[in-house]
Amino acid sequence: MTDQQLPEGHRSGYVALAGKPNVGKSTLLNSLLQQGVMAVSSKPQTTRRRQTGILTLPQAQVVFLDTPGIHAPRHELGKLMLDEAITALAEADLALAVFDVHAEPDGVDAQVAQALSVNRATLVALNKIDLADPASLQEHWDAYQALLPEAEMLTVSALRGDNLAELVERIVSRLPVGPRYYSEGEVTDSFERDIAADLIRAAGMQLLRQEVPHALAVHVDDYQERGEGGAFIGATVFVERESQKGIVIGKGGRMLRDIGTLARKQIEAMSGRKVYLELKVKVLPGWRDDERALHRLGYKEGR
Repeated sequence: MTDQQLPEGHRSGYVALAGKPNVGKSTLLNSLLQQGVMAVSSKPQTTRRRQTGILTLPQAQVVFLDTPGIHAPRHELGKLMLDEAITALAEADLALAVFDVHAEPDGVDAQVAQALSVNRATLVALNKIDLADPASLQEHWDAYQALLPEAEMLTVSALRGDNLAELVERIVSRLPVGPRYYSEGEVTDSFERDIAADLIRAAGMQLLRQEVPHALAVHVDDYQERGEGGAFIGATVFVERESQKGIVIGKGGRMLRDIGTLARKQIEAMSGRKVYLELKVKVLPGWRDDERALHRLGYKEGR
């Protein structure tokens, strides 16, 4: 459909998601797109860089920017993640704040609310309504409203689908009249190999324990199309210490195989074709505070 064929009053714009780690931003976006293009796990800080999700409707095109969770950074990677989130909020037409309504707001939620001051247009999604205790729901609603008194709020469930259609309607109503920026079939502008790297890391974060998940980074070394045979992906999982390498590999290589199996299923679901995945593990000491390593892994521009 060309811009000349678009319905009168067609709306389009950029919507930046913001929230503290593990409130369900990526899960919410996958549900809105009805496709698993954003890496998710039960561990916080799964999203480390801005990712684009494109929702094309007959009357609108919404370009979502999924951002890293807002938090107090403890290393150079954390600073880069926070900068990514703040920049996206400043550039977007609308900020979509995501909070966990089944819990009371804390200091990090207040930090999120403060960060939203860079974008005056804010809509609030109070996620995880499926987990909320009805007896405390109004109290939690009022507490989040106090953080952003001018913002419109809506309770949703990213997992169960509660009120997602209404959320989309409210988002579209706040966007300016404009053209489509992407073709109708596109759901993200990220390269498939980058999405694969994030899905591998998310699988590791899901299966590993203690401090190891946050020390993981993944680099796709080889990505080959094999026609009807699908695709071959060779990737390296980086950790910061030798002891972590042993944990990621596991006894007899079992943990690494489990990570590969889970990641392969998610990549196949994302790409719609068979994938052969080969993983190896290497130690990259202190990479989260190493500017050259961060550049090598795609988190930092320049050298």
